[in-house]
Amino acid sequence: MVVGGRWHDLDFARRELLALVGDHDAVRCSVHSDYSDIRRLSSVDAVIAYTCDVRPTAAEAAALASMLHEGGRLLALHATNSAIDPPPDEGPRIFRTPNAMPEFTALLGNRFLAHPKIGPFLIEPVQPEHPLVSGVTSFTTVDEIYVSELAADLDVLLDVEYVGPTPGFEKDHVEQPRRHPVLFSRAEGAGEVTYFTLGHCRGRFDVMDLGIDDLGATDRVAWDSAEYRLILRRCVAWAVHGPNWIDCPATEDA
Repeated sequence: MVVGGRWHDLDFARRELLALVGDHDAVRCSVHSDYSDIRRLSSVDAVIAYTCDVRPTAAEAAALASMLHEGGRLLALHATNSAIDPPPDEGPRIFRTPNAMPEFTALLGNRFLAHPKIGPFLIEPVQPEHPLVSGVTSFTTVDEIYVSELAADLDVLLDVEYVGPTPGFEKDHVEQPRRHPVLFSRAEGAGEVTYFTLGHCRGRFDVMDLGIDDLGATDRVAWDSAEYRLILRRCVAWAVHGPNWIDCPATEDA
């Protein structure tokens, strides 16, 4: 498991993900803040990643690719696709999203560009019979919606419609595409990547480097969504068990 970066409540996300992994008694899980343990990457069956602005090197991405080509699995969550440069101390408050880790985002099949302001969005199933979303109808959740550069080979399971401003980013408005993938997968060799973009969370002290010492409140409302929790639980089961995940226990919320 890789949980690291900035601008998110990483302790909360790590705790919640470890609890989900802990529901499966066949797992030995090591926890890391980045991908620098290349030897470890080469020896695992799956990687679960929740990061923001963690930028794997070409060598680290190659180790991930090798794991996937041998039949491994990568579950990437929320801002794992992001490389974000904050605004300079002097000048306009615009966040840049450089193409800083092309080998890694090629594996993911997408690269973060911007998001609109956090708010309520209608998430809709694209393949309602797929096991990861079976029984999940359209639902509204308060979260970050990601506008991304997308590969052509994505198998989209959930998406959202959005056209409008994305303030604070170089890409400050989105016209096309109108629909943005939220849950999708792509094959890589004998393995597979599953990406779930929802799941924003922020603690009181997570943006100190942006000049705000204390936000005065935590923001975990995205994780309050029953639909998000159910799909995340299923995604973790897929990461742990692979194609046989649907036959294992602990795939549904109590």
